[in-house]
Amino acid sequence: MPARRPHVVAHVAVSVDGATTGFEPDVGRFYELARTWSEDVTLAGADTVLAQEEALAAAPRPGPAADAPLLAVVDGRGRVRQWEALRDCGHWSGVIALRAFATVAPANHGPERVLFTGEARVDLAAVLAMLAEREGAEVVRVDSGGALTGALLDAGLVDELSLLVHPCVVGGATERRWHGPVPSSATRLESLGTERLDDGLLWLRYRVLTRHWEARGQDATWRPWMDVALTRQA
Repeated sequence: MPARRPHVVAHVAVSVDGATTGFEPDVGRFYELARTWSEDVTLAGADTVLAQEEALAAAPRPGPAADAPLLAVVDGRGRVRQWEALRDCGHWSGVIALRAFATVAPANHGPERVLFTGEARVDLAAVLAMLAEREGAEVVRVDSGGALTGALLDAGLVDELSLLVHPCVVGGATERRWHGPVPSSATRLESLGTERLDDGLLWLRYRVLTRHWEARGQDATWRPWMDVALTRQA
């Protein structure tokens, strides 16, 4: 029987040519629109967090926000360090690291809680199933760059796509694109709405129609995972 998973929304700020970097996004408008979904979990990639670690280290730490979403960070290579700052910055109710069983990470910079899925790579389908089962998550909003967004989309794990298009063209390498490298298969979309905003911004929303399991015949059944709460040493 297929495992239940949350409704997954990929909300991305992009240029006209689909880049996620190389321009100044309207951060205020981006997060204003992000409140549309009232997500239970914010799903981010390690690169997105690492880009903010210097600012996080110096930011105020009011502590976890009880009514805020849980932050789940895909950290398959054990690179994230500012776990306490993420937990205490006031944006999330808590933080969980998502790692593969083969992930090697320093113990002195570890999060309080780690979810292990997959042998060499984080199993994103198992992650979503766990978030539904253990956290009661009904909506997950992806707040990340192209690598994670593209992996989720290519695996058929995205239900809704939201693009906040900025009036600029960045050019350059394709790894800057919101979907990462060229997708391995086509994805059918249905428009949910188009809205013209101030300052030339355009908000595009789509329902993702092509399901990975239907298109490729892969098994969507439950996959193994392990949830570990770590005890810090004084």
